[in-house]
Amino acid sequence: MTEIRSVAIEREFTASPQKLWRALTQPHLIAEWLMQNDFVPAVGHRFNLRGEWGGVLDCEVLAIEPERTLAYTWNYEHEDPAFDLRSVVTFTLTPTGAGTHLRVEQSGFRPDQKQAFGGAQHGWRSFFDKLEQVAVRLD
Repeated sequence: MTEIRSVAIEREFTASPQKLWRALTQPHLIAEWLMQNDFVPAVGHRFNLRGEWGGVLDCEVLAIEPERTLAYTWNYEHEDPAFDLRSVVTFTLTPTGAGTHLRVEQSGFRPDQKQAFGGAQHGWRSFFDKLEQVAVRLD
C-alpha cells in the first residue's frame, strides 16, 4: 500500500468566520488570494483554478458547511505523469474570541512527490498571507 502524505497549515485570523468564508467562496475574492477561477459554492460543481504559471487545476466541490468547512479536489495533470497530482484540499474554520482559526489540509501526496509536497507547504503559507489581507478589508 502506498503511503499518502498531507500538508496541514493553521493560522489565527483577526477576521470573522463570515469574512473568511466570503474570501474562500466568492470567485473574485478567491482570485485575489489564490488563483483565477470559476468557483461556485455548490457540492458537485466542477471548476478550474488557473495559475499565473499557466497551469490549470481541475477541481470539484466535495463538501460545504457554511462558515465551517469547505473541501474540494485539487488535481493537476502534467505532461510527465510522474508529476500528476490527485489531492483534496479541506478548509476548517473555527470561531475564536479574536476572530477565526483556519486550518487547511491538502492530502494526497505520494512519497515520491517531494517537490509538490514542499511547494504546498510554502504555497499555503503564502496564500494565507494574501487571504488575510483580503479578509481584513471586507465589510
